[in-house]
Amino acid sequence: MMAKIQQVKDMRLDKENRAIKTHVPAAKLNPTSKVPGTSGVPVLPASTAQTAASQDPRADKSAAPATFGEDGREDQPQATKGKRWTLQDFDIGRPLGRGKFGSVYLAREKKTKFVVAIKVLFKSQLQQAQVEHQLRREIEIQSHLRHPNILRLYGYFYDSTRIYLILEYAPRGELFKELQKATKFPEQRAATYVAQLADALHYCHSKKVIHRDIKPENLLVNLRGDLKVSDFGWSVHAPSSRRTTMCGTLDYLPPEMVESKQHDERVDIWGLGVLCYEFLVGSPPFESSTQRETYNRICKVDLRFPSHVSEGARDLISKLLQKLPCNRISLPNVLKHRWILANAERLPQSDTP
Repeated sequence: MMAKIQQVKDMRLDKENRAIKTHVPAAKLNPTSKVPGTSGVPVLPASTAQTAASQDPRADKSAAPATFGEDGREDQPQATKGKRWTLQDFDIGRPLGRGKFGSVYLAREKKTKFVVAIKVLFKSQLQQAQVEHQLRREIEIQSHLRHPNILRLYGYFYDSTRIYLILEYAPRGELFKELQKATKFPEQRAATYVAQLADALHYCHSKKVIHRDIKPENLLVNLRGDLKVSDFGWSVHAPSSRRTTMCGTLDYLPPEMVESKQHDERVDIWGLGVLCYEFLVGSPPFESSTQRETYNRICKVDLRFPSHVSEGARDLISKLLQKLPCNRISLPNVLKHRWILANAERLPQSDTP
């Protein structure tokens, strides 16, 4: 039975990858086509005093890559056993986005034609911000997670100045941008996203991983319209469960983190509640004109619903946004909640215990 379930998942992932290849015009992946940058390769942002040549992602030929992938399945680029990857193995296409420490580019592995996203990070900027440990943790955690609603990290390699992360490509980009365009989501779409995210977080927690930075900017959307959790930079593998580090984004912080108390995986349940509210209303529930007021509203759980939010949605959000972590609804029970069952267009089919 398990083998049959896995076969169905493999077929679905392979079908989606073929669809992505069809969806992306070849010109956007051809390194000889007219895309911004030197010799058809996009130029990275000049945030440091590097020359234009050094900003070309393929400029350094002395890359020291890591071994790519581990299971050889069709939902990731294929490689000869023991193959070590360099940037020369990829056609680099258009930029997909820009972050604090680098940019993300559309890319295609030359041998298999498998479409991916390559995140290019400058070592100097990571060192200056003292976040090397954060990147190391992100790689260690995300590369071992396997869930339909978690963005795959296939591998990484590096050269003398940059680190390259090879990621699953999500064609529709950040959920944040879709929410901005729509201002708010209808209940069916919001419930579908909440269900997918609840299942992904339940999987993470079963692996003793706490994300700690759930927000629309860290959620991507694939071609089918499914959520993909990304950006595990603030996540932590915490077998001992209790942590005290202040991290994440202000509007999504739970009371225990605002008050600098110990916290565990239930911070993600709070984040799910904030997201559910934002999907339906268009703004986070405790957003205020000043940081102090936001802190105060979070600590008091000063929750106010606009009149258009349904009773079922209010009930779920209120159960997620409980001040005491022990009083928050569990993630499996989120999937069984009447509002989810009545509105989600498709429920997760994962094997998470």
